[in-house]
Amino acid sequence: MDAARSLAEAEPRPYWLDDPGRPQAHPALTGHDSCDLLVVGGGYSGLWTALLAKERDPLRDVVLVEGDRIGWAASGRNGGFCAASLTHGAANGLARWPDEFDALQRLGDRNLDAIEEAVARYGLDCDFERTGEIDVATEPHQYDELREAAEEGAEHGLDAELLDRDQVRAEVDSPTFLGGLYNRRGVAMLHPAKLAWGLARAAADAGVRIYERTPARDLATYGTALGVRTPYGRVTARQVALGTNVFPSLVRRARPYTVPVYDYALMTEPLTEQRLAAIGWQGRQGLSDSANHFHYFRLSADNRILWGGYDAVYPRGGRMRAEYDQRPETFLKLAEHFRTCFPQLEDVRFTHTWGGAIDTCSRFSAFFGTAYGGRVAYAAGYTGLGVGATRFGADVMLDLLAGEETERTRLEMVRRKPLPFPPEPLATVGIGITQWSLARADRSGGRRNLWLKAMDRAGLGFDS
Repeated sequence: MDAARSLAEAEPRPYWLDDPGRPQAHPALTGHDSCDLLVVGGGYSGLWTALLAKERDPLRDVVLVEGDRIGWAASGRNGGFCAASLTHGAANGLARWPDEFDALQRLGDRNLDAIEEAVARYGLDCDFERTGEIDVATEPHQYDELREAAEEGAEHGLDAELLDRDQVRAEVDSPTFLGGLYNRRGVAMLHPAKLAWGLARAAADAGVRIYERTPARDLATYGTALGVRTPYGRVTARQVALGTNVFPSLVRRARPYTVPVYDYALMTEPLTEQRLAAIGWQGRQGLSDSANHFHYFRLSADNRILWGGYDAVYPRGGRMRAEYDQRPETFLKLAEHFRTCFPQLEDVRFTHTWGGAIDTCSRFSAFFGTAYGGRVAYAAGYTGLGVGATRFGADVMLDLLAGEETERTRLEMVRRKPLPFPPEPLATVGIGITQWSLARADRSGGRRNLWLKAMDRAGLGFDS
């Protein structure tokens, strides 16, 4: 079967959201409501903030508003890789915050442990499996880079095992794999939409009032209170936490720090026992390759393969549109790459195709801030690694709103923001040159050209 035919019957919607168990929507807000804490955004960032706020103070009156449905955007469309890393991987963390990397790693490990504990305590039925992740090399220079990463990580106590060609193919068998770096405990696999739905249920059970299909139109002061205007009403609050991520921030000065990047994924039909045996994969780890334009892939609970990544598409002018969620040329490319990676599965069909926007910032990991005299907090810029890090970000926002100095708020990562992206049309031009340069590096043994070296020196980057 050729790649195009394998896509012939695919549904153009996110697999995770195409679930008969999807909860009924909470009603939209009509009229006026007031509260102690208003959370804007019904993805992971907002849901963790609302739930943790109630854990800290069960008597705090909390309202959450979501412009569409709970978990409908990035939180319901991602690959389901829940990583301990708060810094988009060790290499990025060591490059940007070498003096506090060990603390960031310890806080990240503690954060992943807390997510696992919350899954058990709240009965979050999200297919949570702490099976780890293997970064695989498909080119010789990538294996050299993984060896260097293993050596550097060992100096900081990171538990990652370097695998040679035979060892990695004993875990998952692909003729393209030349080696791998296996992080056995630092990543969990989960069903991303079910995590969002479970967090919403837990928050509602704790007393959070949730309004769906209630977009926050603006943020302003109403006398001594803050508030947002919605299509059919208004919410006023003493404090506001913004978990809007890729969508334009209600704090305008935060907007230049993120740009939308569209990421795409395919989901196969369930694999038979024979097909699964042909590629091994008994450990159910997540995998990603080590190119600049990389693929990520994992097994679902019913043994489908999610296959995503590679193209990271910046929409011209930075405009987000629903029609960008489907991109046939990328789906065809991904299907061809899948057959190259797993020729044993050349007759497997895909059942779902989808895409969505990621909030990318120039340092690849979250940034934080306050506004309105410390009564508003925000976190954004997770750059595709927010499944786990958003819980940490929620704690940071609550610390900032409380005016508390904590180990989290003392971090340079929290106190300093990334460099902003330039205005249009410079952003489109600069990102286009960067994308071309990254693709060229992939084709030339990882060698970075003068543009990429200049970006490195300036602390700027582009990723998903």
